[in-house]
Amino acid sequence: MRVTETTLVLLRHAKAAQTDEGEDIDRPLTTRGHGDAAAAGAWLLRRGLVPAHVLCSPARRTRQTWHAVAVALAEAAQPAAAYRAEIYDSTPGTLLSLLQELPDDAGTVLLIGHNPTVTGLSALLAPSSATPALRTAGIAVHRPRVPWSRLGPGDAALAELYTARG
Repeated sequence: MRVTETTLVLLRHAKAAQTDEGEDIDRPLTTRGHGDAAAAGAWLLRRGLVPAHVLCSPARRTRQTWHAVAVALAEAAQPAAAYRAEIYDSTPGTLLSLLQELPDDAGTVLLIGHNPTVTGLSALLAPSSATPALRTAGIAVHRPRVPWSRLGPGDAALAELYTARG
């Protein structure tokens, strides 16, 4: 039986515009945000962290972050993103439940979301690590020690941290 190595890449969306107009979910990335998202994608490609599955908040800024990452990964892979409403305004426990729904052979998974939830999920998965709050375009790479379906608190060591600044 072949065991698939699982990797979880948590990515906080890139820098978004601050505005008093419109809904929060509709805030776009800034120019810097677009550059940072592209830099995050290039870093993932250099590290060989090419996702087989992408879970993404439906907010405009997370969709734009994924688009820039996908462009950077284009020559390696083009997984389809699953835009999940519960990622937009949720808890670390909700995100953990989404991960548990993945097939156990999912391989590398990229989850693009928002703080404080993404940082909270990182801390939940690796409570013994001093997980700093992810900055915009910040990445936390975790290595789960169990199949996705059994993933729980403390089951995914923090392997790397990165903050893109394009």
